[in-house]
Amino acid sequence: MSRNGYNLQRICGQRTRAGDTRKGENKRKTAVLSESREKHQSFNNPRMLQNETHCPTQIDEKGVDIINIKGIDDIGYVQHESMILNTFPTEQDIKKPNGLYLQDGKRHVDYVLVYQYKKSNRRGISSRHRGSIGSRQQEQETVPPLHPSDFPEDDRRLRREEFELNLLESGLELESDEETKAYGLGFVKIHAPWPVLCREAEFLKIKMPTKRVYEVKQKTGILGKISNIVHKMTSPLRPKVEDNDTEFKNLSYPFSREKKHLFDLSDKDNFFTSTTRSTIVYEILKRTTCTRAKYSMGITSLLASGVYTAAYPLHDGHYSGDPTEQNDRKLLYKEWARYGIFYKFQPLDLVRKYFGEKIAFYFAWLGVYTQLLIPASTVGVIVFLYGCATVDQNIPSMEMCDERTNITMCPLCDKTCSYWKLSSTCATARASHLFDNPATVFYSIFMALWAAMFLEHWKRCQMRLIYKWDLTGFEEEEERLKDHPRPEYEARVLTKVLKKELQKKEEKSSEAVEEQPNKWKNRVWSAMAGVKLTEKEKLTWRDRTPAYITNIVAVLFMIGLTFAIVFGVIMYRISIAAAIAVSPDPYAKAHVRVIVTATAVIINLVVILILDEVYGSIARWLTVIEVPKTDKSFEERLIFKAFLLKFVNAYTPIFYVAFFKGRFTGRPGKYTYIFRHMRMEECAPGGCLMELCIQLSIIMLGKQLIQNNLFEIGIPKLKKLIRYIKAKREAKLETDNNFKAPRQYEIDYNLDPFAGLTPEYMEMIIQFGFVTLFVASFPLAPLFALLNNVIEIRLDAKKFTSELRRPNASKAKDIGIWYNILRGIGKLAVIINAFVISFTSGFIPRLVFMYLYSPDRTLHGFTNNTLSYFNVSHFETGSEPLEPMALGYKVEICRYKDYREPPWSSQPYDLSKEFWSVLAARLAFVIIFQNLVMFMSDFVDWLIPDIPKEISERMSKEKSLLVDLFLKEEQTKLHIVEVLSSQEKERKEENIEESPKENEEPVENCMDGADSSRSQLINAGPEVI
Repeated sequence: MSRNGYNLQRICGQRTRAGDTRKGENKRKTAVLSESREKHQSFNNPRMLQNETHCPTQIDEKGVDIINIKGIDDIGYVQHESMILNTFPTEQDIKKPNGLYLQDGKRHVDYVLVYQYKKSNRRGISSRHRGSIGSRQQEQETVPPLHPSDFPEDDRRLRREEFELNLLESGLELESDEETKAYGLGFVKIHAPWPVLCREAEFLKIKMPTKRVYEVKQKTGILGKISNIVHKMTSPLRPKVEDNDTEFKNLSYPFSREKKHLFDLSDKDNFFTSTTRSTIVYEILKRTTCTRAKYSMGITSLLASGVYTAAYPLHDGHYSGDPTEQNDRKLLYKEWARYGIFYKFQPLDLVRKYFGEKIAFYFAWLGVYTQLLIPASTVGVIVFLYGCATVDQNIPSMEMCDERTNITMCPLCDKTCSYWKLSSTCATARASHLFDNPATVFYSIFMALWAAMFLEHWKRCQMRLIYKWDLTGFEEEEERLKDHPRPEYEARVLTKVLKKELQKKEEKSSEAVEEQPNKWKNRVWSAMAGVKLTEKEKLTWRDRTPAYITNIVAVLFMIGLTFAIVFGVIMYRISIAAAIAVSPDPYAKAHVRVIVTATAVIINLVVILILDEVYGSIARWLTVIEVPKTDKSFEERLIFKAFLLKFVNAYTPIFYVAFFKGRFTGRPGKYTYIFRHMRMEECAPGGCLMELCIQLSIIMLGKQLIQNNLFEIGIPKLKKLIRYIKAKREAKLETDNNFKAPRQYEIDYNLDPFAGLTPEYMEMIIQFGFVTLFVASFPLAPLFALLNNVIEIRLDAKKFTSELRRPNASKAKDIGIWYNILRGIGKLAVIINAFVISFTSGFIPRLVFMYLYSPDRTLHGFTNNTLSYFNVSHFETGSEPLEPMALGYKVEICRYKDYREPPWSSQPYDLSKEFWSVLAARLAFVIIFQNLVMFMSDFVDWLIPDIPKEISERMSKEKSLLVDLFLKEEQTKLHIVEVLSSQEKERKEENIEESPKENEEPVENCMDGADSSRSQLINAGPEVI
């Protein structure tokens, strides 16, 4: 009897025979219910179907799990029944591990599938039920009839059963469990036996350590002594885990069943790690399909359609508890995830063993980035301290603070603002010198070279990890995997194919629609044919044009929304400044700039945090409707959109203050207005660099503190509290007799699912931009980044070990597209810092004044040189101050920050020669600075090789040793063949010598002798082979 083309009787027989040949399988019997045909019934009178046949397996002394499958007609097809059953020992002396093993206590659970079901409508008995077949047949007769609301649930159940049947055909072993502590949840535990692991490891070309060990060449001479000293000094900083940096290393080679003799198979249970086992099972789940739908569905499609609610590998037990029960998860939590060991190195080898290479590369990169922030933050602190030490010797700030100069400044706004004294900005001027001093230029050059050094150092560390983790040659596997289409892409292509087929049928014939009972069968046949057609068909640019247009429009709209919000904040600043100007509070008037700047930055920060979450969701949605073909393409497009939107969101307010504020304000008597009555805001007399520093520091620190403390700590803690309250409430409903301790797969299901590394990388990349792009205005940015990252590493480690489900281990050879983004930010940082130093800071104007206009080559008189004169009688009508006597005397001439001709010159208020001299110097500095730093960065890139010399030598040595190993193996095989062939020749010669004696025997014995000699030759054949 068959179901969807599968011969269940044959499958059952194969499973039984395979079970008889395995060690220990005599304690476990597997039964398969074969299918029974279901007669077509109307919806108003459904009939329950009975299981009529089953595989002839022994069920004595065992409890057999029989789940009854009821057919339904209203979902468009006639159902054939089958269910894979597992039987378990009923002996009470078998130890039941806490969910890490199957019921026999020997086979490890490699993967778990979770589904939801309606407990009241569930047909059958769970795997923990013990009873006789007769009692179950009686229960089947009392099952209530089907209801229309049950059809979607039954449809999902039938898809699960087909999928699980296909998994069994692939060699996996399954065990179901529905009587768990979690109400309405069913768990399917999957175990991969040894033959399946060997087969899939060979198919996936998984590298495994061989028996061959070679000595790793250590450093000698002075370098070796220095290395040993450093190793001893840093020993307290190393985690207490198994050290893989030994003097010997195993040769690694892709696993092959034909070359099992190369590998140490003495301990088959631990030969494949839990990470490798779960990876193998996940690969089988991805390529195993279920055709009971419009298209072929793998595990990802089944998860998306709700057939299964979750799929995950298990953690290796609890991360806390009995210290005698050690596991990798507990060791990681103890030596990696605790805040008290923030000063220690990360156990990257153990992270790679437990989570896979992709996650290990993220933490390795984060560790290298954090380590290199130490010299950057040290130099930044020195620059800041230099500014603090020289603030009293800064001539421009001393001139601005000198009240004897009696410089009267023009109003900051029309009507409501009055004249003010330059000395009132003394505190701002002194604070600006802390970040705007000659050391800032040196620090900008240093940070540009630091970014280049960081990328080069990471490439070298990456190559060391590639060698250490046996990832050489991984490019071929990645090329093979990246072309595998996503289920969503296949579904879209299949829809296109079926649509074309339907159009062709409509054009060719106008026959009547087929009968209803055969409708689903025809749809399945069409889908099966469509699966083959998808190999040739693909999505063209015409199919994707609507998605592309939506992407472009949505991205432009989001960028425009960000600009509109920044413009709204500008309007807020202008309005609040005008409102405080008429306020009776003298303190508010005296600190109007600080109040306006601080409140505006806080508004910007709140908006940035909200839009970050919104833009992340929108970027994912835009990528989904684009239907990329492969997972790699999907990830890269998602990263590009999310980074573009979040980059614009985070840096637009900073770019405005750095390059646009105060540039287009006009001059007194001819100001630039918004909406005809609101004047553009100006920078302080000391420049906008101090305001840029405030903006940058608040946004950077706010993002780190709020996102880390609220989003990454607070929200998971809140979810955990909600789960605890829910579990406690459910526990109260349970009686003491029925209470069951939660199993490991139940505990893991209650954890948050792993959402990928994109949010983690994105957070660090944005921080890297704060550290490098505007470091000229905030030298303390690397220090705050360092303090944040020290906590971030332990926070992420704790999240991965205790708050998240164990992710699917993924191989990787690098950090992917993020490296290109880092490189692009490093190049952009050179340009932005050049413009910040030239146009935002006062460095270039001070140089021009000192060397062109100062009589004594000092900065005495610099403040007066940067201020222009304005005759108050030239104010436009209606824009003059309402209180012209606010300072206690009548003002005739006021000053404003600009390079313009005085009102008594022949060309009043025109740009002066000093303006053009400063502009030329600024542009020249940008060109020189950019090219010089770019050249130095490229020189550093060229000077430092990407692959360390010793790693290159070790890789070459490994290749030569592998070649020697296989040459010796071939020579051994040839020698064995020669020995066998020589033995065969000797046997033939002996037979020839004995043949005359055999001819003298009676004739009746000739046939017997010929038969015996033929049998000897036949038996000798396999020995030669």
